[in-house]
Amino acid sequence: MISFFEEFPNQPNLQKLSLLHFPAKLYLAAESVNEFQRIVSTIKNRNIKEFIYWPLLKRKEGYWISPFSERKALVRIFKELEIEKVPVMLDLELPTTQNPLLYLTQSSLFLGNKKLIRKFINDYRGKIYLAEYYPEGKWREKLLKLLGLHYWSKKVKVIKMLYRSLHHFNDDFLREELRRGKREYGDDFIAGLGVIAPGIQGDEPILSPQQLEQDLQIAQKAGIKEVILFRLGGLDERYGKVLKKFR
Repeated sequence: MISFFEEFPNQPNLQKLSLLHFPAKLYLAAESVNEFQRIVSTIKNRNIKEFIYWPLLKRKEGYWISPFSERKALVRIFKELEIEKVPVMLDLELPTTQNPLLYLTQSSLFLGNKKLIRKFINDYRGKIYLAEYYPEGKWREKLLKLLGLHYWSKKVKVIKMLYRSLHHFNDDFLREELRRGKREYGDDFIAGLGVIAPGIQGDEPILSPQQLEQDLQIAQKAGIKEVILFRLGGLDERYGKVLKKFR
């Protein structure tokens, strides 16, 4: 399955759904469950088989989810999900580019925040996806776990952000990491590919349609059941022609 992230689910970006003519999942960023549900209610495309809530914090709170995020923001997000069962994706990234001051203000709360995230993952009644930094072998995964950016349990699906336009790794690296992810997590492993449109940074290099096709071929040969493209707003006829080959 080919799915999409959308970090900015405004009307121009969501209009790109008209280019989708195959079953897909949509990971929608929002600051609350209510906002997420409001956005979902405006989408009529029947090809979207699942909507996943991607909670984002305010920039001053850390934007992404990590033990360095502002504690009251984590509590707010997790509290409102206590009575929910919507599929949720936690985007596990450090606040370095959004509010590095949090490394100081939240350092004493690091362990408590880490336990808070772990508790939510263990207790949540709905489906959980975890988006994580791309792997660089087992040692890096241990470091991510130490930093509270990698949590594994049988109930989660792990998304590794293998954005070749950002990291410029070669085919062999991508092929090996996809195979390793498949070995370790089976069908609970998902590959994030891209990027085909900028994110919050605004200046991310863009993946060419030709490179996307090559990445999709490698993922297909590795037996990956789902890939997620970052992000929907970059979808156009050029990328659409590529995707038709993998429906």
